[in-house]
Amino acid sequence: MDLSGKVAVVTGAGRGLGRAYAEALAAAGAAVIVNDLDGDSAAGVADGIIAAGGRAAAVVAPVGPTEAAERLVAAAVKEFGRLDVMVTNAGILRDRVLWKMSDEDFDAVIDVHLRGTFTCARAAAVRMREQGTGGRLILVASPAGQRGNFGQTNYAAAKAGIVAMARTWATELARANITVNAIVPVAATEMTKTIPAFAPIIEESERTGRPFPEWLRRDEGLGTVEDVASLVVFLASDASAEVTGQAIGLGGDRLALWSHPGEKAVAYADGGWTADAIAASWRTGVGADPETYGVPAPKVPGQKTAES
Repeated sequence: MDLSGKVAVVTGAGRGLGRAYAEALAAAGAAVIVNDLDGDSAAGVADGIIAAGGRAAAVVAPVGPTEAAERLVAAAVKEFGRLDVMVTNAGILRDRVLWKMSDEDFDAVIDVHLRGTFTCARAAAVRMREQGTGGRLILVASPAGQRGNFGQTNYAAAKAGIVAMARTWATELARANITVNAIVPVAATEMTKTIPAFAPIIEESERTGRPFPEWLRRDEGLGTVEDVASLVVFLASDASAEVTGQAIGLGGDRLALWSHPGEKAVAYADGGWTADAIAASWRTGVGADPETYGVPAPKVPGQKTAES
């Protein structure tokens, strides 16, 4: 992929997945605005890109407010003359079960993930439409937003909303040749280290340098942050010009297209449905094959599950 001449903004790029996205975009030839709340981390990533022969600049700003989003777009234009790609990666966690989650826990996650995606995408769309040459909005979703996850009311709601915004904006921005897609990354990060089944494998790999086992990369779709970065490069490139409105997953060796919600089963009743009629027909009618929910527990070879 050759991204020479393109300019990208990556939010939350000081570490983890965001850093991998920024470095991969730069390696493919794009100039990158590296955003993070941690100034040292942002500067370190930008300096590393420059040392490797790329072009980058760091912008320290808290994602969420409109002013921060506009600063990032303005920085791209000031430093590199234009904006072609916006990657909305910044995020935080405040995990609590429903009955223990505070207003502050909920609002903080929604503000960074959902509002931050909205404000950054809006600022980018305004600039891209003014330029008249199209662009790419790459929004970062999560399996939690696709399926729900224990203890992540705020995070799951924000990530589900991000995918819904991708579908909406793909429709709104199509005439401007701006594609909008959501990615669903699964990678070894500080977050996945908190999953008991994954933690020892990730820690061993970091300690010894050994690659992850095949079952983890294929069956669970969990790999390195660099594995996921290739999807961002593809979606930023001319090769993805016809790809828009999609939720695309990548982790380890597994690339996946997530389905959009749709009516799974339909039944009709002349004159409408009463509550009694719904109850009488549910188990043999539309409710005969209910949907699953929740992120499935990892299936570790040789490890007993609750069912076994």
